Amino acid sequence: MDAQTWYLRTSKLALALAIIRSTPADTSSKEYTEHLAKVVSEQESMWRSKVQALEAEVLQLRHKLLLSRMRAGVFKSGDPSSQLQAQEPGSSENTLSLLEDSGCELSNEQRSEPSEMAQHFVESCSPTSFLPLPIVKRHCATVENPLSSHMHFLQHLLELKNLTESGSLKTDLSHFENDFSTVSDSVFQLLDGLITFYRNPRFPSSSFWEEAVNTLAGLISDSNLSNHILKKCSKKLEEFEKTLLQVILRSNHINRFQVQHYVSQSLVTLGSCSLLRKSIISLLLSEVNSFTDVLGTINQVQASYATHYENIFFLFWVLEQLLQKETKEGNTSSVGHDDQEIKKFLQKHDETIFQLSDAFPLFTFYLWRLGILLNSVETVQ
Repeated sequence: MDAQTWYLRTSKLALALAIIRSTPADTSSKEYTEHLAKVVSEQESMWRSKVQALEAEVLQLRHKLLLSRMRAGVFKSGDPSSQLQAQEPGSSENTLSLLEDSGCELSNEQRSEPSEMAQHFVESCSPTSFLPLPIVKRHCATVENPLSSHMHFLQHLLELKNLTESGSLKTDLSHFENDFSTVSDSVFQLLDGLITFYRNPRFPSSSFWEEAVNTLAGLISDSNLSNHILKKCSKKLEEFEKTLLQVILRSNHINRFQVQHYVSQSLVTLGSCSLLRKSIISLLLSEVNSFTDVLGTINQVQASYATHYENIFFLFWVLEQLLQKETKEGNTSSVGHDDQEIKKFLQKHDETIFQLSDAFPLFTFYLWRLGILLNSVETVQ
């Protein structure tokens, strides 16, 4: 017996003896032990909640600090008043102040006051006389949707990035890259929330989720931010893509088509980002290839495959949208015929259409269309 095992057994024995000796006379040792376990569990849950609240507060302070430093970089030189008026004439109605609101506010139930030192630290880093920046319309943070603060921060960040990369406000923000881990943390939590929602989507739903997917695609499309996000969130992104796919394929209730269209549009939005398009196309083609193999073994759609057969056409629609976008952009680095699923699809394309055209004419018609689009992508490349 090694020392670690001996100490563990000794500790357990000492704990058992202590419980037995302290057990009240009118209570059995088992009941008293269960009572102590419940007390410890409640305390652990309370402390865990406090830790999570403090972590959320720290992350929001990091949000504010990063945005403050970036704003200072944007307005460090030149006349911000004339620059903004030249770029956004008459946009005061849709303009919000980044100084007054970094998008990191909490609801009353969630808000906890930071220490005076932390508050002074953030305020001391903030510019004092900058004009408001145009940003997208915000949703109020709510208890039901605690992800709002992450969304606000990421939207503010994108707007700042857009301003610094165009017009006379062009500014180099590369020296803030060491702080972009804050962005990755928020994206990771936003993805967690998106996965939870899409696993059991409720309709009609808030436009928040649609905006969240748009924001996510915009962040990953940014050449600087994408490196940091993908380094931490690539597995989570892959899980999100698979979650969307499974929602489309597994829906079997009568009025499912609204949900499927909504989720399909989310996949198209994600695929608008060239860095994600290849993985999404490959994922969808993998499902199409697998189901094509299944149809090759039967003569007609059996009852067990009827729902899956209907749902697969949503994948066709998403694939067509993404491949048309690929052809239009002429992006040679995104979709290529070196992908195994694309190779498999094209190698069996003509033979599959010939074998299945009589039994499944509509299905093979969409296969034919996909083949044309994939070959047109190759022609562009």
